[in-house]
Amino acid sequence: MTRGFRPLLRGSTYAGALFAYCGALVSLPLLPFAALPALAWPSAPEGVRFVLTVLVWAVLIGVIGLARTMRRVLIACARRMLGVPLPDPAAESARSTAPGADRLRTPLWLLSHVALGWAGAQSAVLLVCAGLLLPGGWAGAEAGVSVRGWSLRPEHGWQSWAAALGCLLLAAVLCLAVTGALRWLAPRLLGPSSAERLALAAERERALAERNRLAHELHDSIGHTLTAATIQAAVAGEVLGADPEAARAALRSIEESTRAALEDLDYVLGMLREEQTGTAPPRSLADLPELLDRLRHAGAVVEPELSGDFTRVRGTAARAAYRILQEGLTNALRHGAGGPIRVTVTATPDALRLSVVNRTGPGGDSATTAFPTSGHGLPGLTERVRLLHGEITAGPDGPDHWRLTARLPVRLPA
Repeated sequence: MTRGFRPLLRGSTYAGALFAYCGALVSLPLLPFAALPALAWPSAPEGVRFVLTVLVWAVLIGVIGLARTMRRVLIACARRMLGVPLPDPAAESARSTAPGADRLRTPLWLLSHVALGWAGAQSAVLLVCAGLLLPGGWAGAEAGVSVRGWSLRPEHGWQSWAAALGCLLLAAVLCLAVTGALRWLAPRLLGPSSAERLALAAERERALAERNRLAHELHDSIGHTLTAATIQAAVAGEVLGADPEAARAALRSIEESTRAALEDLDYVLGMLREEQTGTAPPRSLADLPELLDRLRHAGAVVEPELSGDFTRVRGTAARAAYRILQEGLTNALRHGAGGPIRVTVTATPDALRLSVVNRTGPGGDSATTAFPTSGHGLPGLTERVRLLHGEITAGPDGPDHWRLTARLPVRLPA
């Protein structure tokens, strides 16, 4: 019993009803314009003129609902006054492709809002007035309420008090009904349409893909830098006394590699903040010579075989190719058994072929040897290549070597 009265004690119930009544009041300035056709037709019956005025009034309200900014305003008001979780409207491009029925939902909401506001306001005023006038002690003997021939006269006794309390309770229930109706209509008329839901889903998918791309960028860059810096620091420590010049070269290489990693980190953070200014451009195949030099400073023997004009590869393919080579070289440094690292880059008019081959030694012929620890290396590369409709393989190459190969379809500019 008490639970049934709880909605009548909530302020949100009366805030929603007030929202409806304010909608009715806001529509009042349109009434004089709606009455013009009826005034121009004085010979028409009174009922016809009344219906004509109401119809023109409804058309004017609906036309206002077609305004571009009106939907955004109504959504904000409904969220505030009704407590309905409505998302922001989709982009204008999504609304422009929406069916005509979807574009009419905002005018229909306005009409429903105004109709519920007027019906609820008139009924609530009558009920509150009846509740105040029915007790005989509160008004004169001749006071009462009369609506279309139906009258209520104040009487002494508990019956009048019970009737007054019933009227006030009905007014509260009416506020609850109006608020409930608006809350039921809001998601259906102000919520996202099917076209807007598709646009929101596509936007979420693009955001998720961008986050995954940035995660791959950060993993590849920082992972490579930490691996190279660790090896270079070890080399510098070993030769510090015997060959100070080599130690200084290793320290310079650590400085260069960490600076490059900071630039990559700055780029990723700039993308996350949606601030492109001041961020470094993403790495591409143009940065491959610098990458190979850093590996040589770390003590690795790199044997590059470069053919074709791969510097003309641009965009996503160039960035993905750089990260594939960087990941392959990082794992060759981390898990290789010494010996030269063969790097092959071949650019043809329709494809870019990449290969990294390093020595693993006995027992190093498993994927867990080449890509251990977190296991994000090979899956990340596979995802990059899959998005570009390319091919990638990684596995043993003979008894003591590991080969990573990738083929990316590209179209070189003429």
